[in-house]
Amino acid sequence: MPKPLNSCSARRIRPPILSLRPVHRVCLLDGGTGRELLRIGAPFGQPEWSARALMQAPHFVTRVHEAFVAAGAGVITTNSYAVVPFHLGQARFAADGHALAALSGQLARAVADAAPRTVAVAACLPPLCGSYRAYRFDAAAARPILATLIHALGPSADLWLAETLSAQVEAELVREVLGADDKPLWLSFTLADESGPAAVPRLRSGEPVAEAVATAARLGAAAVLFNCSRPEVMGAAVSEAAQVLGTQAGAHRALRIGVYANAFVPMEPLIEANAGLSDLRGDITPQAYLHWARDWVARGAQIVGGCCGVGPEHIEALRSLNAP
Repeated sequence: MPKPLNSCSARRIRPPILSLRPVHRVCLLDGGTGRELLRIGAPFGQPEWSARALMQAPHFVTRVHEAFVAAGAGVITTNSYAVVPFHLGQARFAADGHALAALSGQLARAVADAAPRTVAVAACLPPLCGSYRAYRFDAAAARPILATLIHALGPSADLWLAETLSAQVEAELVREVLGADDKPLWLSFTLADESGPAAVPRLRSGEPVAEAVATAARLGAAAVLFNCSRPEVMGAAVSEAAQVLGTQAGAHRALRIGVYANAFVPMEPLIEANAGLSDLRGDITPQAYLHWARDWVARGAQIVGGCCGVGPEHIEALRSLNAP
């Protein structure tokens, strides 16, 4: 018998589900894979970060996916965030990048297919020139990296999740390299942590969120999300996105909004990504995260999950967002 559909179903054989999903349901994503790998004792360290488990002990990656599915996630994300030269080095990426990315997709696909309900696989397309630093982005260097990841992950993916985008130009390149691929595209931007509640929400590049949302709509994204930033800055971004999309006509109104915040302490602006492990906040408990999530949903978010430091226990708490 076929598996029962849930609110996040995005399998390629059922593409209309994404657009027909009941709006009163919240689609639950998974949480932060890298920190969960570290927590359960997987091989982990700089510079390879979460890719080290793929290379040395992929069964830990399976365990993390299974934990998030058990917690209630309807979408799990491939462990391909660190499968880029920034983490692996150029020579290792050239030799092993395609195989490692393909493995990350296969591991997620196997867990999704074995789940007791329909679970979708989001193929992670990470920052290609380093996280959080828009000035590092080089389209010419990024294009072949992205093409490798897309080719490797395509057979396992239900949707594309281009995440932790610091600038609109990164989203533009993703759409260009995907070409005619018709799987749903989710574009997720990371926000400036220093933005206050009264400030205009901005990407880490300094570009206004309103412009990024308009770009996502123009590129034909199925969802625009905000990730890997403090919970405190997410609400204003969701409100801004809802306002922009509310002024759009036609298909743009169907573009969904999502949030998956991190649990990092605020980052110093000059600290480079991958320079070391960022500290986690002690106040982002599952119930505290649920409190934030309820606010995001009230502002218009329809997709909610977690990023770095947000674990299965947090995702389990989010299940109450769909309580009758």
